[in-house]
Formats: sequence, C-alpha cells, structure tokens
Amino acid sequence: MIERVVRQVTSSGGTQTITAPFTGEVLAELPLSTAEDVRAAHAKARTAQRAWAALPVRERVAPFLRLHDALLDRREEILDVVQWETGKARRHAFEEVLDVAGCTLYYARRAPGLLAPQRRAGIFPLATKAIETRQPKGVVGLISPWNYPLSLGVPDVVPALLAGNAVVHKPDTLTALSTLWAIDLLVSLGMPRDIWQVVLGDPAEIGEPLIDGSDYVAFTGSTRGGRKIAEAAAARLIGCSLELGGKNPMVVLDDADLDVAAQGALRACFTNAGQLCISIERLYVHDGVYDAFVDRFVRQTRNMKLGSGLDWDVQMGSLASRRQLDAVAAHVDDAVAKGARLLTGGKARPDVGPLFYEPTILADVDESMDLCREETFGPVVSVYRFHDEEEAVAKANDTAYGLNASVWTRNLARGRALASRIKAGTVNVNEGYGSAYASYDAPMGGMKSSGLGRRHGTEGLLKYTEAQTVASQASWLGFEPILGMTYDKYADTLAGLLKAMKRLHLK
Repeated sequence: MIERVVRQVTSSGGTQTITAPFTGEVLAELPLSTAEDVRAAHAKARTAQRAWAALPVRERVAPFLRLHDALLDRREEILDVVQWETGKARRHAFEEVLDVAGCTLYYARRAPGLLAPQRRAGIFPLATKAIETRQPKGVVGLISPWNYPLSLGVPDVVPALLAGNAVVHKPDTLTALSTLWAIDLLVSLGMPRDIWQVVLGDPAEIGEPLIDGSDYVAFTGSTRGGRKIAEAAAARLIGCSLELGGKNPMVVLDDADLDVAAQGALRACFTNAGQLCISIERLYVHDGVYDAFVDRFVRQTRNMKLGSGLDWDVQMGSLASRRQLDAVAAHVDDAVAKGARLLTGGKARPDVGPLFYEPTILADVDESMDLCREETFGPVVSVYRFHDEEEAVAKANDTAYGLNASVWTRNLARGRALASRIKAGTVNVNEGYGSAYASYDAPMGGMKSSGLGRRHGTEGLLKYTEAQTVASQASWLGFEPILGMTYDKYADTLAGLLKAMKRLHLK
C-alpha cells in the first residue's frame, strides 16, 4: 500500500524516513518535494481545475458522496494507518474516521444549494435584476498538521474541491500516509487525480512557493506559523483562513454532575494524549465542589489504560514525536520546580513505549510557570478554584487565545448563558469539544490569537469562492433622465420614488 500511495507526491528530491511513534521502528521512506516540484504541482492543479470547475456541481459531488460509505467500510485499514503514523489510541483514530465521513457527507449534500445562483434585491423593483454567483478561487494552498492527519486535512480539502477549485496540499511529512491513502481511495471512487496535488517537505524549502502559487491559503497549526502565513498572504492580497493554538478552559459549576463532569474532563483533556488544538488545558472548579470533583478526576486519570496496541480498550496512546515529548516534560518539570503540586502523572513512560507520557494533573500553577499561559499540547491540565460565575468567566477569558471552551452544569440554560460570555469560537456545555466540532452546520474556528475564518458551516465552503454580482437593467428605467426630462426634474422624481419605495418596504 505504501509504495502505491507515495507515488502521488510531486517529488524530484530526496526522501525522509518516517518512524512509528509506538515503537520507534521505520514505517516508511517518503519522497520530499523541492520548490520546483511545488511549482510543477501548481501547474498541474491549474490545468486540472479548469475542467473540474466546468463540471456541474452535482457531478463534482458524486465521488465524495461515495466516500462516506467507502471510508466506513474500510475503516479498519485506515485506522491502522492513522495509529501507526501518529501513535494515538484506536478510539481516537476512529474519531478522525467519523469526522471525515460526516463532514464530507454534509458538504457533498449541501454544495449544490450553497453554490447555486442566488437572487438578490435590485435597486429598482422589476427594472433591476441582481444575481449573486459563486466563482472558485482557483488553486487553494492547504497546510495541515501532524496531530489529526486525516481529520484536519480531508474535511478542509473537500469543500475547496466541491467549490470548483484544485488543491495543492502540504500535509506534515511525519503523518502524510493518511492523506495519501484518502486520495488513493477517492481516485478509485471517480475523483480526477490531478485536482488534489500533494507536496512534502520543510516549510523553509517549500512554504514560500506554495503560497506564491495559490489563490487562497488554509492553514491549521501554531499561532506563530499562522502569523507568518497571514503576512505572506497579505503581501499578495489573497485570502487565508487560520485555525491556530488554544489554551482552552473548562468550567465546572457548583450544580454539575461531578461523576459525569470528571469523565468528561478525562476525554476533554487526554484525547489523543492532549495533542488536540481544542483540548482542555485549564480546568476551573467551583469552591463548593472542588475537592469532590478533583478526587474523582484524579482517581479516574490514574486508572487510565495506556498502550501501544491496535485494540479498542486503550484509553490513551503515545505522543507523536520526541520533540513533543520533550516539550511536555519541560512544561511539567518547570512548573513543579517553581512550586506546582503534582496530583497525578508527571513522568514519561518508556516501559509502555518510547514517546509515552502519563496523563498529568497539576494544582497551584501560577504566572511564573511556562504552562500557565503557553499551550502545552500534551496530556497535561492545571486545576484552579473559583468563587462565583463572574470570576469563572474572567479567568476563562484571561488568555491570548480563544479557540474552544467547556461548561458543566445540570442547568442547560445557565450553561448556555455562561458560555455566551466566554470569548471562544466554540463553547460546549456538558461536553469537552465534540458537540460543537461535530455539528458541521455550525462554524468552527478561533477568536483572538486562535485564528481567522471558520471551517464547517456555510463559510467552510464559501470561503473558497469569490462572490460575483451580475446585475441587469431594463431599458425603460435607468440611471439617467428619460423622455426629455431635465436633470433637476429627474432628481425630484427619483427622490419621490425612493421615499415611496421605503414606505412600501421595497428597499
């Protein structure tokens, strides 16, 4: 399988050895792209895009409607691929499969309606007809990260393609096999091969030509990387969407079901070993239930099953790289050295696998510690007390980020009211992240330093288009005097007409 799918990479350069996080053993040799390869990929994409955009939308959606069932039918195969290249638990890899299937189906069903010409009100009723059409951007450059290689790649590519674009995609080299597998499957389902180009390599080598050749850029990754991409896109006056970092808060109110909340925190904090941009890293608990909640949460965390196998009962897998393991350990060690209390965890687990780190809960974290405000991106959460809702909201919002948040309460109306005061692109009530993220009809993205633009919902597809207005005017009424009318008489007549239109609600 690997030999077949890697042929899809546009490459004339060297190779990079990819190892399996579970074991450290060699997984694959992947070809690397040069700057010239990126330019060649753009040329292929532009040629393919013209024919692709000329197809009726209902023909473009056909392969993607087929993808939903094909992906679910072949789930065991892709689950193995995702696990071996990322090190995550099988249940967390399955979330990626469900996400790709569900999001693809959403857009494949709705693209014809979203892209259909829309009648808009013209300036003069009957005399002016205004139609809004949607034109594809052309070639979209897409950069996706290593932590969710299937879920943060395919669902962004699909709406771009359905909108009539071609895509030049740079997945992270460490986890590119998932992307290549998905392309191979889609081609077998009828997708034209050249509309989705893949390049691999170091951003320093291929990042600039990737942006230079694109008409729009979509990026998921760090805030630092997002700022650089925004600057490069702005210099070319092209649009971009950026989903960036987060230091996401969870608020446990005094009326929460503590057993449910503790179980929810386990999922919110330690899914994919915390390597999730919408993962919870700050946990605020009401004074009145703090001790009871923390006791439950710590006990459940200590009982989590870590493992490197492909079986379903493993609750948390491995970190993805040595760099990530070192970064997580550095945050925890710095905090402990400066006075934070370890409630559980706090060390690597080489007995399980070379990149495993225990799920970790810390108390007494303060501003002197790196993990207080910086994104850890690992299985680490700090817990804090709060006294009332005003304090909880203030603490939740006391961050440069605004990606995701979570509120736990038995009173849903209370939870929604508090959620509306948190400055984050998505807020979940009685769930950590899944309710908002998997509601594909609703937008998902960040506020503040967590990004620009949205994936999912209407914007998740229309951002890959240019809105065009085509307005036609009847010859009997235009913007100049008619029937020999003087201009001052025309002005009086037009003013009266506009006032009458207002009274009749025609404008």
